[in-house]
Amino acid sequence: MSGGHCPFCALSLMEGKEIVLENNLCRFLMMPQEVLKGSGVIVPIEHRETVFELTPEEWRSTQDLLTEAKAMIDREFSPEGYNIGWNAGETGGQHIPHAHLHVIPRFADEPYAGKGIRHWLKSRDNKRPGP
Repeated sequence: MSGGHCPFCALSLMEGKEIVLENNLCRFLMMPQEVLKGSGVIVPIEHRETVFELTPEEWRSTQDLLTEAKAMIDREFSPEGYNIGWNAGETGGQHIPHAHLHVIPRFADEPYAGKGIRHWLKSRDNKRPGP
């Protein structure tokens, strides 16, 4: 997917997507969410297909923006916890081939409170066929 067809490069391709925070190399984007209120993604401004292609400077900028995003989400939503994570490649759950770090506030009154990112991955239903 080229930058012109990427919804993280051409934000107009994703309705409701808003740049909430930005630094010189990354953006924190949010869009209206029915279930994951307060969540967003941190993306490098330059098109990088996966997290493995980020430069050291983009890693630092991602960390800086994550700190800012957490402070903002804490003020506005007061979550009790967070899930933070990358998906890489289609099999890994990455549906937009532009690296993006999910920032998901978690709340004690959620039905899945206490369940982490690996909860579904380590279930018996996810066991690979074979010995």
